[in-house]
Amino acid sequence: MSAVAPRLKLLLLVAASACVALAHADSNPRKGPVAYRWTDEQGVVHYGDHIPPQYASQAHAEIDSQGVEVGHGEAQKTPEQQAADARAREALMKQKQHDAFLITTYTSVKDIEALRDVRLDQLRGQVAATAQYADSLRSRLAGLQSSALNFRPYSARPDARRMPDDLAENLVRTANELHQQDSALAAKSVEETTLRAQFQADIERYRDLHTIHTQ
Repeated sequence: MSAVAPRLKLLLLVAASACVALAHADSNPRKGPVAYRWTDEQGVVHYGDHIPPQYASQAHAEIDSQGVEVGHGEAQKTPEQQAADARAREALMKQKQHDAFLITTYTSVKDIEALRDVRLDQLRGQVAATAQYADSLRSRLAGLQSSALNFRPYSARPDARRMPDDLAENLVRTANELHQQDSALAAKSVEETTLRAQFQADIERYRDLHTIHTQ
C-alpha cells in the first residue's frame, strides 16, 4: 500500500486541478479553450486557465468547458529543428518543380533516353579530346625527360652542364599540365556515372508520375 499511496495521491491532485480549472472556466464563459493541460519537467500533468510562462514554449492541450480536448499547441522548436524543417520544405519545393519539368518537357521515357544518349555522346567526345591531349603531353614530357638526362643532376658525366632554365621550366610546366588533364579525365569518369544515375532517376520518377496521372 505504501508504494501505491503516492501514485494515488498524485492522480487525485491532477483530477482536482482539472476540476478546479473547468469549474473556473464555467463561471467565466468565453469562446475557445477555457483550460489548458501541460506537463512539467518532472512529468506531472497540470491543468489551469493559463499556462505558466516557463511552460509556454512546451506542448500543451486546450480543453473546453466539457473537458474535451479541442486543440493542441506544439512545443517550440529549436533553431536546429527549424533549420531542418526549412531544408525539408526547400527539398519538397525543388522536387515539385522538377516533377513539373519532367511532366511538361517529355512525352515518353524514350525522350529522356534520347537526351541521355546525346549528353553521353557529348561527354565521350570531351573525354576523347582530353585523352588525346594528355597523350601528346606524355610524349612531350618523355622527350623533355630524355633531354634532361644530358644535364646535371641527372647525368652521371662529371663534365655535364647544369640544366638550362628553359628546359627545367618546360619539364615542370608539362608535368603540371599532364597532371591537370589526368585529373580532368578522372572527373569526366565521375561525371558520366553521375549523369547516368540522374537520367535513370528521372526515368523512374517520370514513370511514377505518369502512373499517378493516368490513375
